[in-house]
Amino acid sequence: MTGPRALQEFLDCGTVDADVFALRPDYRAVLLAVDGIVPGPSTERSEALLVAAEASARRALADRSVEELGHIAAWRSAYASFGARPQRTRNSLEALMRRAASGLPRINRLTDLYNAISVLHQVPLGGEDLAGYDGAPRLVRAVGTEPFDTVAGGAPAIDYPTAGEVVWCDDTGVTCRRWNWRQGRRTQLREGTSSALFILDALAPMSDMALRAAADDLATQLLTLGSGVGIATRVIAAGATPSGGT
Repeated sequence: MTGPRALQEFLDCGTVDADVFALRPDYRAVLLAVDGIVPGPSTERSEALLVAAEASARRALADRSVEELGHIAAWRSAYASFGARPQRTRNSLEALMRRAASGLPRINRLTDLYNAISVLHQVPLGGEDLAGYDGAPRLVRAVGTEPFDTVAGGAPAIDYPTAGEVVWCDDTGVTCRRWNWRQGRRTQLREGTSSALFILDALAPMSDMALRAAADDLATQLLTLGSGVGIATRVIAAGATPSGGT
């Protein structure tokens, strides 16, 4: 998948089921499809972003617990609404915030970058390899028979979501379980990833302006990863029509 038109067409085919909006009418997502990424190890730039994110997390947690942060509390409530136990299955933002005190992971410049943006803007943010996708992304409430390509006991395994669980999926199966908890192996970012999908998930109290600022910051940082980087965006919200740009 290359070129802005192909990226935008991919995003415009993405959907969020009405059952998900019925569960949380305040849900919004920004999707970014990106190609032209030049893979590489962590850099001084990605290190500086992670250091800034760690400092931001320490400030946010100076006088309150992780669970008391507004957006994290909202996601814990959302998890409980479809039967997940938030104290055991933490959304991706909460998992990063809990690691920030001892240091965020250093993986490669692409992963470092989006982890830092997630913490800096206090938004769950998933990154996936577009080369692993089969069809457009869809957010649904699972039937329970959708395959999820994962790892168990250190070996590849197929798992299944529980009925009613909120999952991202494509035509082959689940790509991310429990909204923004755990990504699948089939579409995970790799050292050689050159095209990717990023999903920023928002609930109240996060405003549309704050969500857009996070997406803009992510796009700005992604543009530093190669001279030929192309980006398409799509905002999905209850009652909204497709909107995006490159």
